Amino acid sequence: MDNPMLRLFFFCMLILCIWQCAEGLQCIECQYCNRPGGAPNTTCYTAKGYCMSIIVRDKEKDKNGLRISNKEVIRINRQCLHKKEFILEGRALMCHVSELMKDQQNVRCCKDQDFCNSVVPELRPLKSEEGGKQSSGSDISPMEMVVVIALPIMALVVITIVAVYAYCYCRRRPRPYAPPPDQNVDTNPLMGSQPSSLKELYDWSQSGSGSGLPLLVQRTIARQIRLCEIIGKGRYGEVWRGNWRGENVAVKIFPSREERSWYREAEIYQTVMLRHENILGFIAADNKDNGTWTQLWLITDYYENGSLFDYLNRQTISPTSMIRLAHTAAGGMAHLHMEILGAQGKPAIAHRDLKSKNILVKNNGTCCIADLGLAVGHNSKTDKVDIANSNRVGTKRYMAPECLDGSINMEHFESFKRADVYSFGLVLWEIARRCSVGGIFEEFQLPYYDVVPSDPSLEDMRKIVCGDKQRPAIPNRWQNIESLRVMARLMKECWYSNSAARLTALRIRKTLAGLADQEDLKI
Repeated sequence: MDNPMLRLFFFCMLILCIWQCAEGLQCIECQYCNRPGGAPNTTCYTAKGYCMSIIVRDKEKDKNGLRISNKEVIRINRQCLHKKEFILEGRALMCHVSELMKDQQNVRCCKDQDFCNSVVPELRPLKSEEGGKQSSGSDISPMEMVVVIALPIMALVVITIVAVYAYCYCRRRPRPYAPPPDQNVDTNPLMGSQPSSLKELYDWSQSGSGSGLPLLVQRTIARQIRLCEIIGKGRYGEVWRGNWRGENVAVKIFPSREERSWYREAEIYQTVMLRHENILGFIAADNKDNGTWTQLWLITDYYENGSLFDYLNRQTISPTSMIRLAHTAAGGMAHLHMEILGAQGKPAIAHRDLKSKNILVKNNGTCCIADLGLAVGHNSKTDKVDIANSNRVGTKRYMAPECLDGSINMEHFESFKRADVYSFGLVLWEIARRCSVGGIFEEFQLPYYDVVPSDPSLEDMRKIVCGDKQRPAIPNRWQNIESLRVMARLMKECWYSNSAARLTALRIRKTLAGLADQEDLKI
């Protein structure tokens, strides 16, 4: 070692080896290790990424993924999360779980030290378990013991590596990375059997928590979609018709600056037990990065009839169709507003932007409610309203009087439900105008079309609705037709200036159901 050149060589090797050893984060990788026949524990590496551990409360299933009993099984998965899987720089979608879902699944991401994903996040107790036994003991698990023993040894190896040039050479060889998350949906172990249609996907997701597909499966599906044509464009993005395995889907594309709106809508759609025939079916949320900008995708069911606004613009409807549209739209609103109690319950949700453009028409002439980006949830235990942190506001033309004059009580959840009912009354008015009886009908118009500009300001609407207390005009001919007379009475009872006097969503749905029975209508 007396040769200065030799000492310099070994010093450079030391710096190189320490840099190589520090550039990557070591994680425990045991994907699906608690499944029968799962892979043994291994190690994976990630640079500028995270170690991730996932815990899921599930039902006991056979090797094909089919549920065989109601016995609960806790599944744990550990893996690396690489930087390329982030939604935006420094933010990984897969590291975030809605508060409403943490009794069914939870995720922990970390990068403070190697093997930090040995710690598994906790599941929030189910309602039926609250007040029961608490987890006992603070014993150190075998995995934690391994980590405690391994860390000093690894530090010693890094210090003494100065004379081990061969070891540094071996470190240059490719590392055993974890399988990429965008594996084919057919071979994804989370999927069990191989779904070939959207219906099978929905049936599979409802066998678990009822809160939508797992995030890894959502990303797999999203990356198999081919965009076909643009079908809509609004203030917050575009809507495309896409194709997945021969089936049409709708892809709502948000620009990266609208990340909050995209994230919020995806979070609401994945609320436990939200899926309903009169709520737009949610499929997946994912990001697409082409190297220049990031697109945020929200993938849902596709209906070729488009929105109720488009549908009523194109054609008139019969009294039977009018009742079917109104009754099913009311059913979607009632399901949103309703709280479902129990371990697999659903919080009450208010839409906050109900209008004909946010209601879609299915092929069978029924409606489903879409665009939940402004929706708010209600925690009945704490009586708190979960309001999104967003600058978005509802559509001014459809705002209730208390929203226009600022008198709405933001701390009281019932206030938001009553504002929804006011907006729904305006939608009923739009539907009824297009009802053709004896060849007589009205042209399609938006509410207050005759007293405010096409793009009214808050001041315009406040003057008409709050100051002058005007409401859309009811044609005289409606009083001579039973179905239209009932619709007129309903919408008037939705428009009261006193929000407490308005009908509830459930009352509206029941009244329209009775009207459907009179018409011998099967919905």
